[in-house]
Amino acid sequence: MKINSHKELLVWKKSMVLVKIVYLITEQFPKEELYGLSSQMQQAAVAIPSNIAEGYLRGHRKEYVQFLSIALGSAAELETQLLICKSLPKFSKINLSEAESLVIEIMKMLYVMIERIKE
Repeated sequence: MKINSHKELLVWKKSMVLVKIVYLITEQFPKEELYGLSSQMQQAAVAIPSNIAEGYLRGHRKEYVQFLSIALGSAAELETQLLICKSLPKFSKINLSEAESLVIEIMKMLYVMIERIKE
């Protein structure tokens, strides 16, 4: 099946959903986190679909793998930030489970894509 746009990629679609979820989560954060964890999580989440799109449109296999790897790194960064939130009492009332499971799924998808493109 030929993919004509990065917008057709399931991993891109899922990462766009993840961005929305992260923004909804960070809206619940205490105000003192506005320029801290909240901002970092939003940036990491936005970087995932952004790098998938940029890599796809570069048109070269090596660059595509590079940008998918950057997206994977941003996903790992976001996963770590979610784990930090889980460990801090001030975030205990915020449900992070949907974001956690989705970021793990995206990481797995990116890893498989990278390995297949490298072959």
